[in-house]
Amino acid sequence: MTRRLPPLNALPAFEAAARHLNFSRAADELNLTHGAISRAIKHLEDQLGVQLFERATRSVRLTPVGEPYAVAVREALDQVALATQTATSRHSGSTLNVSTSDGFAGKWLVPRLYRFHRAHGDIDVRVSTTGRLTNFRGDGIDVAIRYGAGHYHGLTSEFLTGEEVFPVCSPKLLEGPHPLKHPQDLKHHTLIRDGYRIDWAAWLASAGVEGVDPNSGLTFDSATFAVESAVQGEGVVLGRTMLVSADLATGRLVRPFDHALKAVSSFYLVYPPEAIRQRKVKAFRDWLFEEISPL
Repeated sequence: MTRRLPPLNALPAFEAAARHLNFSRAADELNLTHGAISRAIKHLEDQLGVQLFERATRSVRLTPVGEPYAVAVREALDQVALATQTATSRHSGSTLNVSTSDGFAGKWLVPRLYRFHRAHGDIDVRVSTTGRLTNFRGDGIDVAIRYGAGHYHGLTSEFLTGEEVFPVCSPKLLEGPHPLKHPQDLKHHTLIRDGYRIDWAAWLASAGVEGVDPNSGLTFDSATFAVESAVQGEGVVLGRTMLVSADLATGRLVRPFDHALKAVSSFYLVYPPEAIRQRKVKAFRDWLFEEISPL
């Protein structure tokens, strides 16, 4: 049976444009120009003899023909990507590429990875730290650990754990001329922040603390650096459960007060639905839930 196939090199451009409904964003994803995306889609339409997009001055949308075709093309490309990954993994070794934030990687994941390697010595793990959303097909990432609401279109998103937010500091700040015994004592200490959405203003207000400037002190882009600053005794940081649990367990940090706020976001394990069929992804997923369950 002879297959009637479209111009295959045009399909990634069409799929990306259909997913974004924007030729420019599709071009950015595929490292092409807007013109190259437009020409590829026009060539595909000419070969098929149908119109896939309705083009307006500043927007595009799929036609009634283009919409189901985009779904079918996306599924086909996903299957080809998975088959390619499975075939090449036999020659390149079993490497699992994990994307997450620097805070989660540095303060939770990396200190525990030796246990995963002990159980799965044939799987190499590469950790990429970034705050941006992962394009699994384009950047070679197998699984991502993300902090948010858990809504990621077209992907499997499994809840890992929620969090609380509370002040933590070095044990040395519990002593000295201004020991931290009550939240009001924070006026004598440096506040440390990392840009998290629950900030000192929110925590101080919820604790009924007045006379403390929530905008003073030290600010870090990295949660890892903010926590480490607190470990060194430079001030008090608003800790998050997953990012300070290890330091609390070892005594490098302490909680001077019991008052905590429930975090508005949670951690999720995110991956393409078909990825769970890979042994390395399934092994990492199961190990991750075993590690988190005691928290």
